[in-house]
Amino acid sequence: MDIINHLARTVTPAVLGDNRTPQNESLLEQFYAIFAARLADNDTYSRFSGQEIARDDAGFYDRVWTDQSHRSSISRELANTHKVDESSVQGLVAAAAPLAYHEISSLAGSTPVPQFLRDNLSTYRSHIPSWATTVVPAGVLVTDQTTAAPAGERISDTVSTAPLQREEEKGGSFMKALLPIIGLIILGALAWALLKGCQEKPEPVATPVVTEEVVDNDTPVAAVAADAEPASLRIATGEDNMLYACRINAGDQALSDQVMGAMQNVFGDEAAKCRADVDDSFATDMPAAELLSAILPIVKSSPNASMIIKGDEIIVNSPDAASLDQLVSDIQAAAPGMKVTAEGPLDLQNEIDNSLVAADAAIDRLGENPDPRDVARALSLQVINFELDKAFIPDANKPFLDRAAKIIQQVPDMELMIIGHTDSQASDAYNMELSRERAEAVKEYLVSKGVDASKLQTKGMGESDPIADNSTEQGRFRNRRIEFTVYDESMAADDNGIAVTAGNGGDVGMGTTVKDGVNSAVATAGSAVNSAGNAAQNAGNAIVNADPDLNPLDGNNDDLLPDSDDPTQGTALDPKANQ
Repeated sequence: MDIINHLARTVTPAVLGDNRTPQNESLLEQFYAIFAARLADNDTYSRFSGQEIARDDAGFYDRVWTDQSHRSSISRELANTHKVDESSVQGLVAAAAPLAYHEISSLAGSTPVPQFLRDNLSTYRSHIPSWATTVVPAGVLVTDQTTAAPAGERISDTVSTAPLQREEEKGGSFMKALLPIIGLIILGALAWALLKGCQEKPEPVATPVVTEEVVDNDTPVAAVAADAEPASLRIATGEDNMLYACRINAGDQALSDQVMGAMQNVFGDEAAKCRADVDDSFATDMPAAELLSAILPIVKSSPNASMIIKGDEIIVNSPDAASLDQLVSDIQAAAPGMKVTAEGPLDLQNEIDNSLVAADAAIDRLGENPDPRDVARALSLQVINFELDKAFIPDANKPFLDRAAKIIQQVPDMELMIIGHTDSQASDAYNMELSRERAEAVKEYLVSKGVDASKLQTKGMGESDPIADNSTEQGRFRNRRIEFTVYDESMAADDNGIAVTAGNGGDVGMGTTVKDGVNSAVATAGSAVNSAGNAAQNAGNAIVNADPDLNPLDGNNDDLLPDSDDPTQGTALDPKANQ
């Protein structure tokens, strides 16, 4: 858990508002580290641990540092370091303190805050400047430094290894001279004990993490990556118990095929709605895979139900409380070895925060020369919680998108498709346009941060490609999303299953997944022509040309779909288009 990164995303936007400058952001990050080190002291924390701290409690900062000289020192040094007016610094840290306290308390959970901060000192210690050692409890840093760092090695460039300057006691030089000799004696004793232990019991004291195992025939067997994401299955049913949405994440094709086979056995042809993401970043086993034949019929028999299987957990939801209780009970009976729970109420802020933490962690794991698919998957983890009916990037997402922009610029020959999705709360046409605007907003922001516009394409999907049910608050929240995928312009739809629709004239299939490029789109349109006449033929041509306007260069608006691709021709449908 990178505490400073988390606070920079959650607290900084609230404190700075429109006054966000690099200087203000940097000084707050430094303050967060000093503040965290102060809270790591039990005596300091105990002064207000039982109190209800309001988020706008301007006096809370004074109660954390009761010494006026310490507060003055913090303001003065931060102002000098970051070239900011000292009175401005005083206002910023006073506003930031209660907000940072609430965020840290939330991160700590059931762990006492001082203990949590001491355990995670390594995540913020490097941000603590040397001058701050006079305003931070010495024991907090000294304890961690003496146990975590090798002798004689600096902790960081900004943290003093001697927080308080003291005169050496008499005899100190003599003791320093003895330290190397004492160290050698201790090391000798440890080596003798280890050698004796190996002779008496040759088994290792601890088994290291196995990365590769060599069997008798010298064939290497790769171990499963310790940080692989659990394989998962997410499904939802509709009002008529039909399959509404389905997503599979699997580490290899064998597991994907096993899950897909179970889906086909229960849902038949509707299993074609399943989208599978097969990648070695996911585990190659699913504890519930062998139980799907018993689990899936239970979900199918429950209208407007949803289920998420991930690792050894199964989380279910339903808009009806009685049905939800029955669903939990029945699935638990069918899968006694799994942990089955009902999904709790939507905690919007927690979902947003966790998504950004997960997305940051995924970016951290990319390494050098990352696979563009891994970049797209990492970017898709973030929740961009647009305001109702708006397409403005929330401040909470901007630091991550700033980081994403740098990654995109560093990966050569990578083009991304940004896809907007909505829930089903409004009309199809409205949702299609809103999803397109939101995808465009993300593109515009990334371009403003230096990304080449030609590397980014956008697509609005509206409500046509759900990943969850729309009957619950949680499901609608998941369906309102921005997804990134690697873009291949030679295809009418990308490999992740962008839905292609033919509009009002001839329905090629709302939400039809096209995986074989333009040829598949033409074949589908051709089939529609036989049953729907000339209007479907026009729709098929629109798919091939990737442009629903019959002639975007003329002066009329004869579209079968709104001109989302060609706004110069207007956005209203031509009433004569269907005649």
